[in-house]
Amino acid sequence: MSGNATRSLGKGSCPPGPVPEGTIRLYSMRFCPFSHRVRLVLKAKGIRHEIININLRNKPEWYYTKHPFGHIPVLENCHRQLIYESVIACEYLDDAYPGRKLFPYDPYERARQKMLLELFCKVPHLTKECLVALRCGRECADLKRALRQELCNLEEVQKGPLSWSDTMEKA
Repeated sequence: MSGNATRSLGKGSCPPGPVPEGTIRLYSMRFCPFSHRVRLVLKAKGIRHEIININLRNKPEWYYTKHPFGHIPVLENCHRQLIYESVIACEYLDDAYPGRKLFPYDPYERARQKMLLELFCKVPHLTKECLVALRCGRECADLKRALRQELCNLEEVQKGPLSWSDTMEKA
């Protein structure tokens, strides 16, 4: 990994130069769980990369050429191709780079993994809402109950195959 991954670029900053050959660039934010998902895949596959952190409260004007809404994460390769949305970026990395595959080849297992991911996506948001409520001294029993239910849903799906109707009843 190259570049200063702790510094964040904000309004008025100059855009980085071209992505060096043999490297991929991740536009990120240090505390974003969706960016961390992509970072984990980059590390697991041993992909040479650099990280450019974006100040999400004060985004650089040029960043909107990387993502139309200014969201993170975004991958950029040396051909100026841009890939965004964390799940899509992770699948791209798994398909485009050699080495151990992180997603199963079997269509059912791949679909099952995606269903688990879809269920898990609710957990970080609920966790954040609980923490904010606790910090502000608000009642959060309903949030805690919802979070526990989502974790139970994940456990059930992880235990073994469920029919689609079973999965939908629990969602």
